[in-house]
Amino acid sequence: MGVLFSKTGVTADIETAQLNATLLAIEEINAAGGVLGRAVEPLVRDGASDPKRFRQEAERLIGQDGVKLLLGCYMSSCRKAVLPVIDGQRGLLFYPTFYEGFEFSREVIYTGAVVNQNAFQLAKYMLARHGQRVLIVGSNYIYPYETNRVMSDFVVQSRGKVVDEIYLPLEADASSPEIGRLIKRIRKHEPDFIFSTIVGRSTASFYEAYAEAGLSSQNMPIASLTTSEVDVANMGAGVAEGHISAATFFSTLQTPAARRFTAAYRAKYGQAAPIPSAAEAAYLQTHIAAAALARAGTDDPRRVLEEIKEVEFDAPQGRVRIDPDNHHAYLWPRVARVDANGEFQIVWNPGVRVKPDPYCVDQRIDDWSADFVEAPASGGR
Repeated sequence: MGVLFSKTGVTADIETAQLNATLLAIEEINAAGGVLGRAVEPLVRDGASDPKRFRQEAERLIGQDGVKLLLGCYMSSCRKAVLPVIDGQRGLLFYPTFYEGFEFSREVIYTGAVVNQNAFQLAKYMLARHGQRVLIVGSNYIYPYETNRVMSDFVVQSRGKVVDEIYLPLEADASSPEIGRLIKRIRKHEPDFIFSTIVGRSTASFYEAYAEAGLSSQNMPIASLTTSEVDVANMGAGVAEGHISAATFFSTLQTPAARRFTAAYRAKYGQAAPIPSAAEAAYLQTHIAAAALARAGTDDPRRVLEEIKEVEFDAPQGRVRIDPDNHHAYLWPRVARVDANGEFQIVWNPGVRVKPDPYCVDQRIDDWSADFVEAPASGGR
């Protein structure tokens, strides 16, 4: 299997966690006998947080190494750069990252959340508890633009107001003047909360500048789909406390499968290793890919796609399967707040598995098109 994540560049921190989770899953698969009696061999390539490099490495894996199944990509720009390489069933990409939706490819299995599996829940929680005036910030690329557009619709639909919308360069850091100007605009508008889709190392810089400016999570929390355990680990002590995120997995989750996963991950990569939801998606999709490959008896993408619709996996977040109509996963959304120790504590767990709606056909935040599956015995906490 080809494994394609960034070990360098602006999104290297979270993609390294995805790489680690993928390798952990492959180790587990091989320890259980492999696939059809053969060990899975990961061919790991570094996309360097650069779409052009991702495309080159994907071409190398498929064109030179003969790989048919690819596991990887984080930023949407990098995923889109890989799509032409796998077109025509030359390969099959398993994509483990929450993203903006509005895409379908026969050659992609999407195992990260789309907006009806994270943004709906975050919008409903924040608008109900923190107020109607929202300031939106994001990084300057595809995912933030598209996700923020949908979030704006949710806010307006709920009689809220978007007071401003601001974008930072992907490479923005503590010394970037754009972050200083962003803080000034937040002070000017004084929204009820910030909705952030800033990604990569700019995340810690923004939160730290926010705290240094005296802006408080008590009065004006940051709500994010992109701020994860990896980002919080890169911040100073207490910087993220009180801020809120939505995801399908948090490393404090106490389901039996979650405890096994976090224990195995930290035994391999260190007890302090942060485990974001994007890493859990990378882990679960590797197991799903191996199960479909075993059923197919071949790595022919067409055969694997036929079998994948029959596969379900007891993932750390809950039981997951792929929707055969749109190739996205049924997932379990949750909302959590960062505590004083820098850990996400779940504050709202709907306890339902949500059918993916990548095209946002139904944009009502009071209807998530939920697939009501019995929640784990622990209640998912």
